[in-house]
Amino acid sequence: MTLPSSPRDAASLLDAHLELIGTDIERWLGLFTEDAVVEFPYAAGLGLPERLEGREAIRRYFADTPKHFQGLVFTKVRRYRTSEPDVALAEAHGSATIAVTGSGYEQDYVMMVKTRDGRISLYREYWNPIPGLRAFGGEQNLRKAVSAS
Repeated sequence: MTLPSSPRDAASLLDAHLELIGTDIERWLGLFTEDAVVEFPYAAGLGLPERLEGREAIRRYFADTPKHFQGLVFTKVRRYRTSEPDVALAEAHGSATIAVTGSGYEQDYVMMVKTRDGRISLYREYWNPIPGLRAFGGEQNLRKAVSAS
């Protein structure tokens, strides 16, 4: 995939996110501002971080995503228009194989992207914690995978 040339709007950045997150973390990180924030409102219930601040914190958290979520792909993507060109909303279904268990992972997501100067400044992702717990074989494996990143 060739990233869109600047200026990049929120919708095209969200599409690039969906394409790169499972395969190329360094190119994916290039979508973000240096001071970007990533939020997972439901993560605290699993003892995982709810908020990552800055590209380096985001890099550390996501570095091994392609290794842990093998073959991650998004389907059933539904995009929603907003009245603000720097905001994009989408729903998507993610599928992968979890490396530590070999189990299938199926998850429905709601995603919101806010942009500044052609890059993602805020990414918020809502997901159900139960499919991850099952696919990783419990909280201990899930936490190990995240803390290893």
